Amino acid sequence: MEKSIEESKQGESLLLDYKPENTKKLFIESYGCAMNFSDSEIVASILSSNGYNTTQILEEADLVLVNTCSIRDKAEQTIRKRLEKYNAVKRTNPKMKVGVLGCMAERLKSQFLEEEKIVDLVVGPDAYKDLPNLLAEVQEGRDAINVILSKDETYGDISPVRLNSNGVSAFVSITRGCDNMCTFCVVPFTRGRERSREPQSIMKEIQDLWDNGFKEITLLGQNVDSYLWYGGGLKKDFTNASEMQKATAVDFDQLLEMVAVGFPKMRIRFSTSNPQDMRESVLHVIAKHSNMCKHIHLPVQSGSNRILKEMNRLHTREQYMTLIYKIRTIIPDCSVTQDLISGFPTETEEDHQDTLSLMEYVKYSFGYMYAYSERPGTLAERKMEDDVPELTKLRRLQEIVDLQRSHSAIRTQEFVGKTVEVLIEKASKKSDKDWSGRNSQSIVVVFPKENYKIGDFVNVKIMRCTSGTLIGEAVGYSEMN
Repeated sequence: MEKSIEESKQGESLLLDYKPENTKKLFIESYGCAMNFSDSEIVASILSSNGYNTTQILEEADLVLVNTCSIRDKAEQTIRKRLEKYNAVKRTNPKMKVGVLGCMAERLKSQFLEEEKIVDLVVGPDAYKDLPNLLAEVQEGRDAINVILSKDETYGDISPVRLNSNGVSAFVSITRGCDNMCTFCVVPFTRGRERSREPQSIMKEIQDLWDNGFKEITLLGQNVDSYLWYGGGLKKDFTNASEMQKATAVDFDQLLEMVAVGFPKMRIRFSTSNPQDMRESVLHVIAKHSNMCKHIHLPVQSGSNRILKEMNRLHTREQYMTLIYKIRTIIPDCSVTQDLISGFPTETEEDHQDTLSLMEYVKYSFGYMYAYSERPGTLAERKMEDDVPELTKLRRLQEIVDLQRSHSAIRTQEFVGKTVEVLIEKASKKSDKDWSGRNSQSIVVVFPKENYKIGDFVNVKIMRCTSGTLIGEAVGYSEMN
């Protein structure tokens, strides 16, 4: 089973190619979701053009940046501890400047700068292009802050530097922000309203990745199914667009078609989808193209209609199940994965059982499961009492995790005896004699190295499995090579 916030990547310090003309050193760490790691690549690109080489040695840095996450309390506590560490080093290196980027920056701007005085600059998710100006302010001895949320910033004109990449797979951001005001979520407040990136800039970035040997991309957004390009601006303002803009607009299934046809030898994934916005036309594009991965991450959060309403999720249990039926019918070999929250305010045992029964209906391949954590500034925090006892939350979470583990075992077992296409990403963690990669359904596959190399598409016959991994033997290159 996977986690949406991949623990092994949390706190990675990032390293770029050295530029001899750059004289300053940047230490940058990232925490949180894939969007944060993608944003760090944008920041690194901007600063690389403004005199900074990266370092992985904190003590020698001129500038320390931490790209932050506000989605869970645990993430915020981790970042606070890192800021304490930075400031301890700063006492021995007074020239060092410390900055906070991302969602936590937007949420705790005055606290960090004015009350606690633990950082020199605070930069929100839409203000990274302003970094050179903000750093100039800091060098003059002034605190610097820009957390203004933009109506049109998509960073489509920034070519991201690929940080600590395996050289095989990369994220390509297609939307920013979110219009879905789920009561538990801080994203609309920290990343602003939805806006989409110009299609040609997306295609150009993918072309650059292809030219540099990348074999797989993930189209990334808080809610990719809401993608809508009509010349720029917020999605909510589309109703005011001209007739020409509406006639020439590009939505998500059209973008997927463009990418699939334009790069037939490149694997295409996307994340994250929202049940209320996913259209059947998208499913037909996935089914039509062999390079479209047969995997949909479809967060449900709860199986109870009453709790879904409290969460302001704009879908019902029944609508979600109908969508699952369509996915299974149109893309029979598609894996579906989930996000689930246990112990949301007012959740009863009956609500919890509704979640378990929905899981039984879907039998997800894997999932991202959390006990509810109250986030400051959300509607749930302002209007709802966090009234489910912690022990009850954790017991229900464990029941969800146990059921998911059994369903993951069922889903991996389905592949035993079959041959699957695998993109080799890295050496296996358990044996340097084996390769590790993922199949189209995003399930990890491990097999002996032989003469294959990272970046090869290989057909692998699956001999056995665990609940999260397929184990097999290569039978030759696939047609994607």
